[in-house]
Amino acid sequence: MKIIFYCQYVFGVGHLFRSVELVRALEDHEVILVVGGPKVEIDIPVHVKLVCLPALYMDHKFTTLIPQTRTKSVDQIKHERKSTLFSLFEQFKPDLFIVELYPFGRTIFGFELMPLLQAIRRGDFGKVHTACSLRDILVKKRDPIEYEQRVLNILNELFDHLLIHSDSDYFPLDETFSRAQEIIIPVFYTGFVTKKSAREPINTREMLGLNRKQKLIVASAGGGRSGYRLLSSVVAASTLINDSLKMHLEVFTGPFMDSDQYLKIIKKAGPWIHIKRFTRHFMDYLQSADLSVSMAGYNTCMDILTTKAPALVWPYKGDQEQILRAQRLSGLGVFEVINDDDLHPVRLASHIRRALFNNTHPTISMDLSGTVNMAKWVEHLEKI
Repeated sequence: MKIIFYCQYVFGVGHLFRSVELVRALEDHEVILVVGGPKVEIDIPVHVKLVCLPALYMDHKFTTLIPQTRTKSVDQIKHERKSTLFSLFEQFKPDLFIVELYPFGRTIFGFELMPLLQAIRRGDFGKVHTACSLRDILVKKRDPIEYEQRVLNILNELFDHLLIHSDSDYFPLDETFSRAQEIIIPVFYTGFVTKKSAREPINTREMLGLNRKQKLIVASAGGGRSGYRLLSSVVAASTLINDSLKMHLEVFTGPFMDSDQYLKIIKKAGPWIHIKRFTRHFMDYLQSADLSVSMAGYNTCMDILTTKAPALVWPYKGDQEQILRAQRLSGLGVFEVINDDDLHPVRLASHIRRALFNNTHPTISMDLSGTVNMAKWVEHLEKI
């Protein structure tokens, strides 16, 4: 089957990494991954062709499009992106078009997606199945009534399938989308999407030269735009406990952390602290970690579940998504949630000390086979 997978990330990198894992599972098909955000160093599977649209991202309020390059206006970039997408469909003629998040989000990118989806419905590119790829929890909207009606209109008219990367026993769609029962197209819960390393696993502790007594802490902040407060606090807290614990702290700020904030964290770091923006071996670090300290994004939570690393989690307060996920998983005993008050270095140091010696991890029946089930769904669709 010939597949085009569209992913537009605008603030963090979670949507991109999840999309990469999904297309990685489609190794028996011809796949084009179309991305439209700022460049991120990722391992693209050999069976996947990457097409990068001229990059656009958004401000913190998610209201304004910002071009990565200032040599062209937003209108010029919009025109280029739309033309590139239509040309791609005319040349490749896919059997399946998967759109990440839209129409549940990324409404501002309707300028290119609506005309394309309408052209698909008219049959301009032959028979093309359309599917929306959706994560577990939706962000809260200012006008939920208008939002849900608009989503239903687009979804039921222009899409054939809805793929939800969640386990309905733990995170059903109707918890954050009240009119889920009015979706008339087939809905398939794939299970949660977890990473499969694209490289040979590495022995992280051996690579770092750590002995058995040294405690490895991995601190991360997803894409990095909202992670400065957490990571700065972790670095400060580590100075209070390093002498007694002989710890080693690996900090991954995320590729999009502000440069000034990144430099501030570096200036605070002691010799036992390594600071990087990004690593392709994050799962290997977590696998070896005595403790993870992070935010509560979809991908990071799945990494914690997969590696069973002891973890402290500070959910991003900008919307309900991370808060709801953190509360639910904390209630299952997966990790401990820390709040804003806990980011004071003395209090955070106390949390870290306690968590380092709590190696219990519950066994839960949550479906983490999202990529495998996604591939099976495509195989089934191919036979229809």
